[in-house]
Order: sequence, then structure tokens, then C-alpha cells
Amino acid sequence: MDSLAIVGAGAAGAAAAYRLRDSDRDVTVFEKSRGVCGRAATRRRDGCHYDYGANYVKPGDGPVADLVRDLGEDGLVEIGEPVWTFDGDGTVAPGRDSDEPKWTWETGLTQLAKRLFARTDATLRKETRVGTLARTETGWTLAETDGRRFGEFDDVLLTPPAPQTADLLADAHWDDDRRETLREAAADVSYRSIVTAVLHYPFELDREWYGLVNTDDAHAVGWLSREACKDGHVPAGEALLIVQMAPDWSREHYDAPASEQTAVAAEHAADLLDDDRLLDPDWTDTQGWRYALPDEAVDSEPVAAASEAGLHVAGDWVAGEARVHAAVESGLAAADRIR
Repeated sequence: MDSLAIVGAGAAGAAAAYRLRDSDRDVTVFEKSRGVCGRAATRRRDGCHYDYGANYVKPGDGPVADLVRDLGEDGLVEIGEPVWTFDGDGTVAPGRDSDEPKWTWETGLTQLAKRLFARTDATLRKETRVGTLARTETGWTLAETDGRRFGEFDDVLLTPPAPQTADLLADAHWDDDRRETLREAAADVSYRSIVTAVLHYPFELDREWYGLVNTDDAHAVGWLSREACKDGHVPAGEALLIVQMAPDWSREHYDAPASEQTAVAAEHAADLLDDDRLLDPDWTDTQGWRYALPDEAVDSEPVAAASEAGLHVAGDWVAGEARVHAAVESGLAAADRIR
């Protein structure tokens, strides 16, 4: 039986494992964290579920709509309220109407990867950080950062963000020009960092919109949304805001104390929504996403060349679009090439 190692249990890795569920292939997934689904992540606190990285998944133009429905509509949530806009002056205005659904689940967006993996026979090894990979005469071997080896695989699929994939390739034992060409291509993909602030309040916050997106890159906030618009996420009588700071602000304040990050986020939320109550959340949370949004797609020629040797890549940086559905589509396409 052919074997495949997938590095990363994000949306792309989960989609690839799902696509190969009926194939004659032994799949092992290595994930450095305790959870799955990468930036499409969910946390729980005090009765709340909140998506603090990616906010939802859209169907896109490919197979994602059918895939989401195939995972079962129990617990699936469609956000009914629209996304509005705001400019650098903080002026809020209605956005463009869209019939495209915005999905998550009652227990959060992490359900996407959890449900995909649940429908496979893949072995999922969490809290396992792959440090090196090496080409052998017959395939590939992987080793943890402490040097412990995981055996040999016919193919390897790398799904971490491009800079982390480039680091793996830099340390790979593969004396072939295709390794360096792919490493250079991955290293050339630039990213925008995002700091997310989560603000909870012991009162309801009623607005016509679900989210606000900045349209002119002239504000310290890039995105603000209300998790209460998602069924099952916030108890009645409470409000929870997701405030994603703009890339320039996030880069400059990435290492600032969490208390400073949430204080600035609360000030801007209060100003945007014209509600001074928002200055004083009763609890907060933060997360820095250093590699949040790829600016472009990786060069396809080095990707195709490395695939001929059984080394594959997938993710939103391969698709060239910083969206959950793009990462899923990339993982499905990589699995089709492998199969």
C-alpha cells in the first residue's frame, strides 16, 4: 500500500486526507499543535465559541459547497446578516449585497477539519513537529525536531504557510535542484500579519450587520464582527466582538503586551460603533497570526517539478487567495495529483 505523509492539519491537509479516503493509500498527518484547522480556529470560554482567525467559509466557485453539505448539516450555521464597510475616517456604510452563503458551525469553524478527518482512516499525530525530511532511494523519511524518525513514505504533502515550508525545504536532505527552486519560490511569497483581539461584554449589541471590513487600508482595524450572529456561539444577553487589526498596525505592534492590544481594539470598536460601553470589556483574548494572509500565489512551475519526485505542497498560498475555501480547494487538487 502506498503511503503519504501530510505535514499540517489545517484546511488544506484535512481536505487532502478526505479526498484520499477511498484510495488505496495509507495517510499519516503530522500536526504541531493540539488542535486542527490552522487559522480556521475556534476557542471556547464561559459558554462562548468564537472563530478568532478565519471568520467563516464560503463556497467559492469550486467543490466546497457540496463538500460542506456532504459533511452533514447538523450544527451547520449560515450567517444571515450582511458585511458592511468602513473607511479610514471610521464612516460605516452598507456593503454590496451578496447571495453567497457564509458558513460556520455551532461549535465553531474548527468543525470543518474535524469532520473531514472523521470521515477518513488517516492517522492524525498531534503535537508532533516535523523538523526535517529526507529523500531516499524509494521515497521520503520525516523526523521530529528531536531527531526521532517516523518511517518512510512514498509521497509527502507540505501544507504549512510558505515561510515555514521554505524552512523545511532549506533543511531537507535532498540533493536536487528542484528542492532549492521550490524553497526559493516558497520564500518569495510575502505575508501580512494580523493581531486578533476578542472582546466580550455582558450585554447584547444589536446592529444591522454581521461584520465591518475596512476598504481603504487607512484604519488601524481591518475587520470587526459580531459572533452573536452565529447560532450557538454567544449566550443570550451577551456580546462578543472579533477585532482584527490591520496588517500595518499588526506588524508594528505584534509583540506588544496583550493588554495593550485589546485596549486599542476596544477604543476603536467603541469609536466605530459609537458606543462607549465597548471601552470596558469584561474579558478579552488575543492571538497573533504572523502568517495570516498571503499576498500572491507561489510560482507553479517549481511546485509541479517537485511533485514529480513525490514532494507536494498545498494551502491558500498555493491557491493565491487567503480564504478557507481556497485552502480546501488546494488540498483537494493536491490529493488528485497524488492519486
